[in-house]
Amino acid sequence: MDNKTSSRDGTDLAYQVTGRGPTVILVSGAMSTGGTLAPLAERIADRCTAVVYDRRGRGASGDTKPYEVEREVEDLAALLDAVGGDAALFGVSSGGALVLEAVASGLPAGRAAVYEVPYADFLPGGAEREARYKAQLTKALAEGRRGDAVELFLRLTGLAEEMIQRARQSPMWAGMEAVAPSLAHDDAVMGDGLLPRERLAAISVPVLALAGGASPEWMREAVREIAGTVPDCAYRELEGQTHMVEPEVLGPVLAEFVAG
Repeated sequence: MDNKTSSRDGTDLAYQVTGRGPTVILVSGAMSTGGTLAPLAERIADRCTAVVYDRRGRGASGDTKPYEVEREVEDLAALLDAVGGDAALFGVSSGGALVLEAVASGLPAGRAAVYEVPYADFLPGGAEREARYKAQLTKALAEGRRGDAVELFLRLTGLAEEMIQRARQSPMWAGMEAVAPSLAHDDAVMGDGLLPRERLAAISVPVLALAGGASPEWMREAVREIAGTVPDCAYRELEGQTHMVEPEVLGPVLAEFVAG
């Protein structure tokens, strides 16, 4: 990351700017850094100025304690100021929940787009699953068991046990453990795991809610519910895409929306 700015509480935020045109800040989800969204930034750079950043507690950014979701909204405010005060926001997965909370709180972004925010309203037993995960994650992190925290998250995503154990033996595992404490940040952003209807109804900017056509029905239904709750929101499915959306497919749709 070539650039640094400071949030309201003094936390250093590392960010990278790519491309030309209207600006969009890309917000990553759990177990990821700004680099995760770099391929998407490159894909839209011919039409947009894309900003990727390491959320607090990840990569080259700081991690001032105690954590509060409001501090991450302040991080986005600092980034908006750093890039000129005129930008759209895009968030993927739990990063999308952060984007929605930011614009609901009045952050002056011109528009916002999200991809598959995993609100569990339409997953059978979803609320109970989220509560169990929250309790187990809190305990694992409090005891310093970062590897176990990563495993809990991977199970939450539905990854098979064999794949989890294979991942644990891979070279990438050390990097996953390094960002494991930030899982608590994403858990806080997601709240009780259910769609925050009152907050979404308070959003006053245009929103685009995206889902993958090959994603589970409960996930697509959650995104449709976002579109039905935010006052000015369009819903769109990307054919053949899953939660791991391909930048080549997402990029043109996002760039068109950002350009207005």
